[in-house]
Amino acid sequence: MPKPIAGFSKLSKQEKIDWIVSNYIQHPDRGKEIITSYWNTDEKLQHLHDEFIENTFTNLYIPLGIAPNFLINDKLLAIPMAIEESSVVAAASKAAKFWLGRGGFKTKVLGTEKVGQVHFIFKGDTDKLNTFFTAISPKLFKATDSLTESMAKRGGGISKIELRDKTEDLANYYQLHCTFETKDAMGANFINSCLEQFASTLKSEALNYSLFSEAERQIEIVMSILSNYVPNCLVKAEVSCPVSELNLSTEITPEEFAQKMVRAVQIAKVEPYRAVTHNKGIMNGIDAVVLATGNDFRAIEAGVHAFASKDGKYSSLTHASVENDVFKFWIELPLALGTVGGLTKLHPMVKLNLELLNNPSAEELMQVIAVAGLAQNFAAVSSLVTTGIQKGHMKMHLMNILNQQGATESEKITVVEHFKTNTITHRSVIDVLTGLRKQS
Repeated sequence: MPKPIAGFSKLSKQEKIDWIVSNYIQHPDRGKEIITSYWNTDEKLQHLHDEFIENTFTNLYIPLGIAPNFLINDKLLAIPMAIEESSVVAAASKAAKFWLGRGGFKTKVLGTEKVGQVHFIFKGDTDKLNTFFTAISPKLFKATDSLTESMAKRGGGISKIELRDKTEDLANYYQLHCTFETKDAMGANFINSCLEQFASTLKSEALNYSLFSEAERQIEIVMSILSNYVPNCLVKAEVSCPVSELNLSTEITPEEFAQKMVRAVQIAKVEPYRAVTHNKGIMNGIDAVVLATGNDFRAIEAGVHAFASKDGKYSSLTHASVENDVFKFWIELPLALGTVGGLTKLHPMVKLNLELLNNPSAEELMQVIAVAGLAQNFAAVSSLVTTGIQKGHMKMHLMNILNQQGATESEKITVVEHFKTNTITHRSVIDVLTGLRKQS
């Protein structure tokens, strides 16, 4: 049983590895071999990666693929996608190719407003608090001048500061609800710095406010933090074409296909069990591009799923309709992204991926990522309402199974050929491979 360790962060990288393998790895020498095999051979580059997070001991690689042929607002792009799941890049590429000849994807940024809040406790008269807030509002803005100067030069800054009474939800709870424009930066550090200054000014001004009682002057700041729920940092992406052009299946007519697509989305709108998986498929595409461009996919996930629940019930992020014999498929979702700051200027592959996308602004990247999510969903739902999801997915997963079983290149060729006309399951792949090895 390993013992707790003190001062782990102060150990050298090699000392950390020695401790890990001696305490937790069954075969320490093999463990060390795997750990070091994932180091970058360029020491300078490895050192850069080591400093991204704490207690680094090696790297975990995620495949980086390209989905080509995305026509977005009449510009042709190839989209980088970092993901480990089979069939995601293939599905996105298939959808991009289909819509390439049908006008491509049309996108529009509907808003770029981000949110932060100062949460505080005030035990006193709400009317007096409102009067106090009105009086000090100019000071709240003024106190952040040094923080907002650079952002203001780029056209960003603090949009609004509101006092919100939340006492119906929690006794004595109020907040400063603040909105920001951060241009091409994701803006987390900028927003949090402003919020902490708001909190400091709020507290100090209260201590000297003559209309407050002694108890009212003692405002308790609970916390100051940005929100990853950004319902006004919104982007829309859509595709459309005549129903007659929806010739994706030889088994059903384009009209039947269109109706099935609309019905599948309607089900995802009303059935949360389906909506979660439906939206997970969308996030396959979104997260892959978010990760490839050095953005925070956890923040994106949290904000997007909250948005999917904004009407009181978890629902589909995509929409579909047929009107006047035209099929339309679209998505609206919040994406708070950055193309400057953080990993975007540190990680060499992130910088290359942004260059691949023509060095987009934050708004342009919002549109690209929304398209990736829409394409992924179109491909997934198309498969579900026609051949089923497993045929394409298992075809892509076949190579993973073969690699798990240590198949040789000649064995892979033979097995892949066999499953061109047979149903793929994990068991059937192992059976065919075992039979092949017995023969040889």
